[in-house]
Amino acid sequence: MGHGEASARGTAMEGDCLSCIKYLMFVFNFFIFLGGSFLLGVGIWVLVDPTGFREIVAANPLLFTGVYVILAMGGMLFLLGFLGCCGAIRENKCLLLFFFLLILIIFLAELAAAILAFVFREHLTREYFTKELKRHYQGYNNTDVFTSTWNAIMTTFDCCGVNSPEDFEDSRFRFLNPTESVPEACCLRKGNLGDLMYDNREECLTGSMMYRNNKGCYSAVVDYFETYIYLAGALAIVVLTIELFAMVFAMCLFRGIQ
Repeated sequence: MGHGEASARGTAMEGDCLSCIKYLMFVFNFFIFLGGSFLLGVGIWVLVDPTGFREIVAANPLLFTGVYVILAMGGMLFLLGFLGCCGAIRENKCLLLFFFLLILIIFLAELAAAILAFVFREHLTREYFTKELKRHYQGYNNTDVFTSTWNAIMTTFDCCGVNSPEDFEDSRFRFLNPTESVPEACCLRKGNLGDLMYDNREECLTGSMMYRNNKGCYSAVVDYFETYIYLAGALAIVVLTIELFAMVFAMCLFRGIQ
């Protein structure tokens, strides 16, 4: 009699524990679902943003590729969150195993991406951008993607060069335009963004500091996105943590289902 009661109590406790794991897994997968929705929203916004953010991102092929990586990861997390919620509520072992394997693959892919970003971090330094600007920027060739992208960056952020206007010294731009110190995109404009009326275009092109933007684009862009960079880093840590807990709960629930 006592043994039967103890066994019943143990079974009841095991059932309560399983139920707790099931609902905890549902909650974690709901957050994964929300995270995937957020990444999808960011990726879509970058691609369709009317202010020209796509052209700004295209300044570096790694960053431009990153937008599509964000879209792919967002879509995958969106799907996984949905599958995890369904597998937990319905207690379906096939769904749970499929969910566990996919989220493990995504987790490893995210770790690999973080390692690659660290390894190739030199491609995001001032020196790298300065070297590329000197080598490839032409000034007025709008058919050249590199040139048109840099023009978009300099007009959008009211900046000039990577570090300062002096970056154009001994550059391809100066070779093609020997009478100009800086490109037209560096000149101060009247009115709002997109207004092509310059304060004094001639003085600007000949090197007058009064009529040009003197701040480098590297600092301008970093200052603008500094808050978002930290937010993105914090979000990545949160997502990885949630994925770890989701895998643990999925395996516990899988083993507990009869």
